[in-house]
Amino acid sequence: MAASFIAVAARMSLVQFLGIYFVHRAGIDVTTVGLAFLCENLARGLAAPPFGALSDRVGRRPLLIASSLVTALVLPAFLLVHEPLALIAWSLLLGTAGAVNIPVSSALLLDLAPPERRQSVLALNYTTMSIAYTLGVVPAGYVAEQGYGILAAASAAGYVLVAVLYLAALRGPLPREQSAAGPGMVRDSLAAFADRRFALFAAIACVFPLSMGMLVTVTPLYATARGLGESYIGIVLGANSILVAALALPVATRIEAQGPFRLLGAAAAIIALALASFALVPGAAAALLVGTVIYSFGEVVFSSAVPAGVARLAPSGRRGAYQGAWTFVASLSLGSALAVSGAISKPYGWGAAWLACAALTVLAAAALHLLRPRFAAIA
Repeated sequence: MAASFIAVAARMSLVQFLGIYFVHRAGIDVTTVGLAFLCENLARGLAAPPFGALSDRVGRRPLLIASSLVTALVLPAFLLVHEPLALIAWSLLLGTAGAVNIPVSSALLLDLAPPERRQSVLALNYTTMSIAYTLGVVPAGYVAEQGYGILAAASAAGYVLVAVLYLAALRGPLPREQSAAGPGMVRDSLAAFADRRFALFAAIACVFPLSMGMLVTVTPLYATARGLGESYIGIVLGANSILVAALALPVATRIEAQGPFRLLGAAAAIIALALASFALVPGAAAALLVGTVIYSFGEVVFSSAVPAGVARLAPSGRRGAYQGAWTFVASLSLGSALAVSGAISKPYGWGAAWLACAALTVLAAAALHLLRPRFAAIA
């Protein structure tokens, strides 16, 4: 969890403001920046299933250490990006370098947690990451206004420290389910997508990472276009993490006995209301604050319930592969947020982009509520 804390602080203190940097300082078109973010997340998503499946075979430790060191080299290289092709290349490298972290670190946590406490453990981990997000984003907004070089150096140092922590803490044999791996890596990597329940769940639950992409990548540009400064944006987004940090573990502990699928429909409805608030609340500052606060109450549910649901759907020995498959879906959804909303906002305005995402999330809320018995059924 300490490694996750530092990795989130190192990444989000910089990544949160990269959209502003590339559009307003490097002079790259917002649609191109959105495409680059999509490429990064697509690269991360495509590489995640094989990395997850590989961790089921060779263990979590070597992959986590290698990923941290490579990210420390690639992430600060954004300072060298001044044109679209360089941005796309950098994004693909960053996505591939970071493809290990989410599925393999999640699988490691689930290896270490008792089955009946998995959602609480995931919520505790998300709480630490939310605190890290706040501690990283709030001061980063002020630093970004002065220059991005310090942010780049701090992010690189953070990832080096993550690698050192993994080396120091993950010694000796680690618990892991006996692998149910098939005869080939390709088959292992694609096994989750052949599971109809998982495929259906992922197709609906993708609205959660999509909404997170709206919050993380679209909000700064939307707020800047409406005249808000980076400092205020950082404070408000940091407030989101404070609420999530305060509520995630108590909420997960309270609802854990009901199973991870029961309240996902309600969480999606809350997210839809939050997204609509960005478009409908008068005043840029108020819209940003209200939408972000409402979003927090949906996030405290889905942040732990979705990965716990994926773990519930995974057969024994394929936990890493299933977490990798979900990372692919989540990365594609999150990464498409800026590209899609940028394309909508050009002819119709930012409000239309928020409302379109809200409408899609309403449909997902209904589907998650109606299909929860099917997802919860024992395979």
